[in-house]
Amino acid sequence: MSGEGGLRARKKLRTRRALVEGALRLFAEKGYEETTLAEIAASAEVSTRTFFSYFAGKEDVIFFDGDTRLHRAVELIGSRRPGESVVELLVRAIEQSLSARPSAVGLDPVLGPVQVRLIMTVPALQARALLLLFDSQQQLARALARAFPGELDLIEASAAVGAIVGASKLAAMTAVERGDPPELVYAAVRRAVEVTVGGLTTLDRASRLTG
Repeated sequence: MSGEGGLRARKKLRTRRALVEGALRLFAEKGYEETTLAEIAASAEVSTRTFFSYFAGKEDVIFFDGDTRLHRAVELIGSRRPGESVVELLVRAIEQSLSARPSAVGLDPVLGPVQVRLIMTVPALQARALLLLFDSQQQLARALARAFPGELDLIEASAAVGAIVGASKLAAMTAVERGDPPELVYAAVRRAVEVTVGGLTTLDRASRLTG
């Protein structure tokens, strides 16, 4: 049974990847609004009905990795290492997020910038992205405050998360907008983190004084 279950899981993962890749390619070629669900399903050689067993609609395909990345980041922050500082923990979370780039999970690496570009230019996706960003930052801030009991309050944790996540997102979007290849996009994110870290070290000094 375990072998059969593993085979089914791998088949579902392949189908999911095929749907995501097919959708992103179609969006890049035809446009987001012009691409139909039937075309996306056909690109993965499945039925439209099968598409709906993986995604609720086109928006969900664009944000296919959001929930997983957020869950992993919250888990990582919750597993703070002994003596790990605020900055060290947040940088580790960003590095984990970068390691989960499309190429690392089996997707064509050129599709990462396509995903970002669509989010930047399609109004419906922009609105969805803002809602998801607000929710994810709140969850990360709560996790960070829990990781530093008696050292960080929720306001400080929110400021730290907002600074480093905001800088990372804006740097990535700027790099994509000017046409940088994927590796330079990730380099821009790391540079933004380095710049932000200089300001966040004040929280580490404060936590050492109160700890």
